[in-house]
Amino acid sequence: MKIFAIFYVTFCTVRSFPCLLLIILLLLPVNCSFAASERSVGATEEANHLTLNSESAILVDSRSGDVLYEKNADRAMAPASITKIVTGIIALEYGRLNDNVVVSRNAREAEGTRIFLAEGEQKRLEDLVYGLLLNSGNDAAVAIAEHIDGSVAAFSQRMNEFAASVGAHHTHFTNPSGLYEEDHITTASDMAKITAHAMKNEKFRQIVRTRVKPWEGKEWKSKLINHNKMLVSYQGANGVKNGYTTQSGFTLVASAEREGTEFIAVLMKADDDRQIYKDAIKLLDYGFKNYKTVPVLQAGAKISEGGERYRIRQNVYASIPKEDHFRVHVNGADGLIVETDSGVVREYPSVLMREQHLQIADPDRKMEKISSSGDKYQSLPEFLMLCFWRLMIFFMCWMVILLIKKKQV
Repeated sequence: MKIFAIFYVTFCTVRSFPCLLLIILLLLPVNCSFAASERSVGATEEANHLTLNSESAILVDSRSGDVLYEKNADRAMAPASITKIVTGIIALEYGRLNDNVVVSRNAREAEGTRIFLAEGEQKRLEDLVYGLLLNSGNDAAVAIAEHIDGSVAAFSQRMNEFAASVGAHHTHFTNPSGLYEEDHITTASDMAKITAHAMKNEKFRQIVRTRVKPWEGKEWKSKLINHNKMLVSYQGANGVKNGYTTQSGFTLVASAEREGTEFIAVLMKADDDRQIYKDAIKLLDYGFKNYKTVPVLQAGAKISEGGERYRIRQNVYASIPKEDHFRVHVNGADGLIVETDSGVVREYPSVLMREQHLQIADPDRKMEKISSSGDKYQSLPEFLMLCFWRLMIFFMCWMVILLIKKKQV
């Protein structure tokens, strides 16, 4: 009779559907699909309402390469001094930082912004890269180009080969500084790819986040001041370069990192300096408000699907809506798809290597659904059932305690 009484009281307590629904809604976690879907739609609507002064723009996740916003991102445009991002990373990857570079007359007489190098002066390559990226020295750009390849023309060819190697296929450089030339063009999308590659180099990251550096030159003793205003005005800003010519207008590549998520914003051809920094802040704020970077799979990990086993070639990251969860699928022979519970889909080609054919009981078995925190993904019906049984157990325990206390009295 006591057991029957316990079940009867429990049933009476939870049989009211509105009460149960209210409790479930209060306990509902943010990983339920319809809540995540609302956030995803909200992020899309916010992106559609972003108003930018810049003629071309893009926002990408630095680690995954995922594009989160774009405006005329593939339009060919004059880049101005953001060109120096390419010159700087090539100097770091192909040069020796302790090399002494002899400044030529050609470098000494470079037009535009300079760090006042003297003809015949010898400077370490590392110092010239600082002068290039902080103070935007065109004379430093020419000196670097001549030191590495003997001439500006030969170095420009190297720049184009480098751009193609990182997937920047709509880019053509004719000089290392960014001075305007008709055939010196790139796109916001290409500059994002180039910058994402450059930011993997720790020395490059160190240089572009440096605000001030003492300078001891033959003709000029002062301080190199980083021209990128984001470093002093935006939380988490860590690079990278700004630029301007009359023909290109104002250009800017800005990077910022918060809590393990890093975004790169590229903006080209803004009307004035103030507007382009406002645009950069809008894009980065949008990114940090709505997205997070999650590790998906590590290099060397093994996964299987459809009777095949694959090895991961490289670390895979994804940019997904905040509080969202994801699952992975194999796409073709070597690609990976990351799909979130709100319907966001990211594709990563050429990250898998087929290992061997497996004989498994269910050849159509899909991979286990995994959340960004490593927990199993739960559907809404599964969650509701789990909540119901938890409530049942709670009320049963509560009634047992009451009966025990009553017996003690």
